[in-house]
Amino acid sequence: MHATVDSALDPRTDALAGEWLSLRETADRLGIKTNRIKQLISERRLLAIRRAGEPMVPAAFLKDGQVIKGLAGTLTLLSDAGFDEVETVRWLFTADDTLPGTPVEALSENRGTEVRRRAQALAF
Repeated sequence: MHATVDSALDPRTDALAGEWLSLRETADRLGIKTNRIKQLISERRLLAIRRAGEPMVPAAFLKDGQVIKGLAGTLTLLSDAGFDEVETVRWLFTADDTLPGTPVEALSENRGTEVRRRAQALAF
């Protein structure tokens, strides 16, 4: 269920995420095999959504050849809060003036503690 979702990715959420990468492009950027990407997705350490029938990963989830620190824990917290993959992308890429920026930007800048605190609060 958590690998990739066929639910419709609305244009607004699609645009929020910006650049998307195929699984092959994601694997190339991380220097690993495509099968390992599929494993990371199934372990909920990375998230992919089907776009035009192909699983795609937001490019912002990667930085300096690695998955951004704190993404896996945040994905777990959002899943525990009942978010599906599309809702998760929407939450991660929606600007929050109190962070400031988007949660994914905060994770990328190693400000994940506050992001995870907010994600955890969603479950209650």
